[in-house]
Amino acid sequence: MHPQRWGDPAAATDLPESARGLVELAFGLQDRPAVTDARPPESAIAEALLDGLRSIVGDAHVLLDDETRILRTRGKSTPDLLRARAGDLDDAPDAVVRPDGHDEVAAVLAWAAEHRVAVVPFGGGTCVTGGLAARRDGFAGLVSLDLVRMKRLLALDEVSMTATLEPGLRGPEAEALLGEHGLTLGHYPQSFEHASIGGFAATRSSGQSSAGYGRFDAMVVGLTAATPTGSLDLGSSPANAAGPDLRQLLLGSEGAFGVITSVTVRVRRAPTETAYDGWRWPSFDAGSDAMRTLAQSGLLPTVVRLSDETETAINLADPSSIGGTDDPGCLMVTGYEGTADQVAARRAAVTAVLAGLGGTPLGTGPGDAWVQGRFHAPYLRDSLLDHGVLVETLETATFWSHRSRLYADVKAALASSLGEGSLVLCHVSHVYETGCSLYFTVAARQGDDPVAQWRVAKAAASDAMIAAGATITHHHAVGTDHKPWFAREIGEVGVRVLRAVKAELDPAGILNPGVLVP
Repeated sequence: MHPQRWGDPAAATDLPESARGLVELAFGLQDRPAVTDARPPESAIAEALLDGLRSIVGDAHVLLDDETRILRTRGKSTPDLLRARAGDLDDAPDAVVRPDGHDEVAAVLAWAAEHRVAVVPFGGGTCVTGGLAARRDGFAGLVSLDLVRMKRLLALDEVSMTATLEPGLRGPEAEALLGEHGLTLGHYPQSFEHASIGGFAATRSSGQSSAGYGRFDAMVVGLTAATPTGSLDLGSSPANAAGPDLRQLLLGSEGAFGVITSVTVRVRRAPTETAYDGWRWPSFDAGSDAMRTLAQSGLLPTVVRLSDETETAINLADPSSIGGTDDPGCLMVTGYEGTADQVAARRAAVTAVLAGLGGTPLGTGPGDAWVQGRFHAPYLRDSLLDHGVLVETLETATFWSHRSRLYADVKAALASSLGEGSLVLCHVSHVYETGCSLYFTVAARQGDDPVAQWRVAKAAASDAMIAAGATITHHHAVGTDHKPWFAREIGEVGVRVLRAVKAELDPAGILNPGVLVP
């Protein structure tokens, strides 16, 4: 993926004609072309040091060319893209290193610790919280530890229904390997097409089918990791009471404590049937209450999502198609996967509950449309950035009893900080018996300094989250962007615990410096 855009360049499209009029009316159309001739700074790592690295992974797997270094610069947040589009490549790594296997990763970390070279583990590069822009001051250089060669299915236990996967596998690659055995992981975040297994684990990712398959961290039963002070091999049983679960030190650690070199995950039989339905609710509150009822009744479908009034209206070319009215209300999508009997039974049970709560069934059209476009939104963001529209997302989670306040406070903070004419959209993306995640999308006319413009809005929204007692992130992770609020969320003692873990596993501080740990 190019640092100025999302995903596959062949899939990029201009702003659809159907949306152009709406965008021009709301924000105006500006021409914001990207700088295309920028080059990264010269590599800062001495040639003599690189020879030691080449002896570990081979000459062909230490890359210094500009193109490769550019492709491993930062992640995919809107500020990341805006900086790259402006020609700012200052965070480019000095070298890209591609180890093959746990032992080579461990050897690279030992080399880096000895020579004080910072290391940024790189999977799919889809991070949206500044987690790939490590601090480099005080180091002899910075390398991108590209896990692209580590793409194997290492083990499969069809009796226990577990699979051991290497971290460099992209989502589709992992599904293809498992699919050869009639199995699936069932983890489909919006970044699925490009994100990696290691990234899913290191950020505690949550996929769009989490209601049925669970979060990624709930799928992990074991893992191995290389650290500068030694290796960890964790997960000898499906559950235990042998002290605190050390797997959780690595899950969500964002490469700051070690490099995950394999994960053993729970897998399931691939579904033989899928079905998706749409539902209309008169309000966001009514739809949210229905989701809570499903979750607390143990009747969750595989997928359940609810858009608020604004998101529902904006996403529909013909709002009157929802329930035959000019008021589209709020759109809910429910999805079901499994055998034909499982899908029929769960679908009937969920339908009865939702209809009984006042939902209006809309048939399969809205759900099928969501499935077709479920991974495409980031490409639309690129098109909007091309035309001077600032677009970004953020997410949080809270208990059901706090949902209404959190929604109102974050939405108000974003609208106030972005100013008149901005749009704030929201949907409930993940649900639990005790609470849910709220996912916000904003759009506003770009100012003279859109990065600073967004940082003001992001800070206002983050302050509102913490003030409401919610988490700073449900599934996007901490990176560098969330660190100030993360420290407030976990408190002074929590910060000291993380710093102690960092000091023990990475005493030289070479692993993703500046990321995660306050």
